[in-house]
Amino acid sequence: MGKRGFRAAILHCLADPAVAGDAAWEYFADGLLVVADGKVVAVGDYTDLMSSKSASNSIAACAVVDYRDKLIVPGFIDTHIHYPQTDMIGAYGAQLLDWLESYTFPEEAKFADESHARDVAERFLNELMRNGTTTALVFGTVHPQSVDAFFQAAQQRQLRMIAGKVLMDRNAPENLRDTAEQGYTESKAQIQRWHGKDRLLYAVTPRFAPTSSREQLDKAGELLQEFPDVYLHTHLAENEAEIAWVAELFPESENYLDVYEHSGLLGQRSVFAHGVHLCDSSCERLAATNSVVAHCPTSNLFLGSGLFPLRRLQQHGVRVGLGTDVGAGTSFSMLQTMGEAYKVQQLQGESLPALEALYLATLGGAKALSLDHCIGNFKAGKEADFVVLDLAATPLLASRTAQCRTIQETLFVLNTLADDRAVAATYILGEQAQFN
Repeated sequence: MGKRGFRAAILHCLADPAVAGDAAWEYFADGLLVVADGKVVAVGDYTDLMSSKSASNSIAACAVVDYRDKLIVPGFIDTHIHYPQTDMIGAYGAQLLDWLESYTFPEEAKFADESHARDVAERFLNELMRNGTTTALVFGTVHPQSVDAFFQAAQQRQLRMIAGKVLMDRNAPENLRDTAEQGYTESKAQIQRWHGKDRLLYAVTPRFAPTSSREQLDKAGELLQEFPDVYLHTHLAENEAEIAWVAELFPESENYLDVYEHSGLLGQRSVFAHGVHLCDSSCERLAATNSVVAHCPTSNLFLGSGLFPLRRLQQHGVRVGLGTDVGAGTSFSMLQTMGEAYKVQQLQGESLPALEALYLATLGGAKALSLDHCIGNFKAGKEADFVVLDLAATPLLASRTAQCRTIQETLFVLNTLADDRAVAATYILGEQAQFN
């Protein structure tokens, strides 16, 4: 594929704005993103890049797609989501443990049927693309075929996705339980089949401590030892009743996180969803092991789980990503998720600037998933996954963004008012994604 340019307002992060301030981001009011063979070649001011003095002949001569009334940002990165819960999003009236029993487990039982899994995987990926999400860390179900269906659909779309089969050998319906040995064997086969194939990566996925025996958690730790570049994906300290249950099930452990650490599950590619109720010692251990917490604001609010202490975790040095947590999360839109993250901080007397929220949803998410070498911003050589945002997607959005004086104001309005309607196009490896 020859070089192509995309002309638009362009915004991306180079570092964390909470640390680096204005040096953390670049904005080009009339910018050009140059792409070739699925990778970023250059990004900068349109006039500068296209001038004969500063541009190579190939850039100056490249075909240009004109999005001058739009804003281009890197593809959004969702660090925690459940594809089997697509059809139960918005299920009414329960907190975490009741919600699992009433809605989640019956829905996930349907994924024993691979044709059902394929159907949901296609619709799930369509929703991600429609909302501008180009990479996600994804739960499957206990059924290996649920992971096969997901990875097959993602591979066809050339997506960078991470997923895994759920491990769950107790405290769940019989038709959703495996055994410690079965979970190990099936996960190992999935790793060997899918991890590192095209843009796909595997996550060892115990649902959460209450539904895995110590033996199963230890077997998960064995997988991480055997395959040190795979991920660990689970839940942590989401709900106070859940935490009390973990204390009853694992009385020998100091706290919830210690249950996982005892089995060797902490590390650079270990992502723990929620972390709403963490003690200082847990924050210190997460930081010391370079582990990650995925902040899921719409889910925490919907289930009444609590308010995520973002600043506290950052002060401890814990890496944080942003997740939708569909189906407890109420939207596939990372724009809406950024807006809810702002509100969660407001309720705690803290602030979340729009550029920092964008960082969490792009480069911060890439760093959380140890993928910032290949995605997250528009540095030359990175994979060209990006989103074209329409600032006039609705009459209200058009009138409101017209009043904005800075890109920070515009971005905050997008986080507050925009949804999938604002996504004019999603590009995967420089090619526009097709979705229904």
